[in-house]
Amino acid sequence: MVRVGIVGGTGYTGVELLRILVLHKEVEITVVTSRSDAGQSVAMLYPSLHGLCDVLFSEPDVETLAACDVVFFATPNGTAMLMAEQLLSRQVKVIDLSADFRIKDEKEWAAWYGMAHACPDLIAQAVYGLPEVNREAIKAAQLIACPGCYPTAVQLGFLPLLENKLIDPAHLIADVKSGVSGAGRKAQVSALMSETGESFKAYAVAGHRHLPEIRQGLEVAAKQSVALTFVPHLTPMIRGIHATLYGQLIGDARDVQALFEQRYQHEPFVDVLPMGAHPDTRNVRGSNKCQIALHQPQGGDTLVVLSVIDNLVKGAAGQAVQNMNLMFGFEENQGLETVALYP
Repeated sequence: MVRVGIVGGTGYTGVELLRILVLHKEVEITVVTSRSDAGQSVAMLYPSLHGLCDVLFSEPDVETLAACDVVFFATPNGTAMLMAEQLLSRQVKVIDLSADFRIKDEKEWAAWYGMAHACPDLIAQAVYGLPEVNREAIKAAQLIACPGCYPTAVQLGFLPLLENKLIDPAHLIADVKSGVSGAGRKAQVSALMSETGESFKAYAVAGHRHLPEIRQGLEVAAKQSVALTFVPHLTPMIRGIHATLYGQLIGDARDVQALFEQRYQHEPFVDVLPMGAHPDTRNVRGSNKCQIALHQPQGGDTLVVLSVIDNLVKGAAGQAVQNMNLMFGFEENQGLETVALYP
């Protein structure tokens, strides 16, 4: 059994980790931290876990967490980097769901996240936890930078095209919609139902902090620089990411459907739908799946890729558990064999 610690057990991604891990056959949850709820029972605060988790919330403490085999950080940006080095020195594997180790350029990270990095020496050591790209490196990793939700949906949609030089890397557009849980579990007016219900808006058009992460991943796939216009939107739903991606074809598009099917045929959590399908976010709600469909409107040279995920699962907690499974040699789908919720 792997002893698991979760730092930040009361946010949406922390609770989603608990939901998945309490049923994982190879896991014992030993530490769940929360400064505000220390001493309270996890199951008392979240009755859905009654009878499944008897752990009490505790203050985040390196010595206590050092007894774990792996520690997940489901914390705001800037927290994991304060504790990761000490845990790694004690042979504890770290899976960070925040952005602390995603961007390889320290200065660029600081510019987008508004703080100096506390342990820049670890950035190079961190493996970017997108299994569909870095599976073998993840298996040997000690520190995982779990991808963001927007970057997961966008990269999985664009990767096969850029890897095979079928679209112009200088003209990429990602028009992406997210449910309100993507903003995290905190009190803010913009996330109130009366503010988000019956409304729909774009935000951070001038530049979202996931942009450099997405661009970094796409440039690895393209093996050259890319120009990406990324516009996120907030939709009045709780869960889900819907990415509508546009690329200008520069190669032979006759077999693009076969290309996607071949690229993802052995990926347990990427589902390529028939050409012209329209995946809904509800198709993946509560699951670790990404569904992808391709369109070539009017037979022109613009290819449209539709990519949907649950932002809390494949976009966060589920992908983190997928990484843990690879790191410890478990079946990759262990604990993640959940069919999407419908309706």
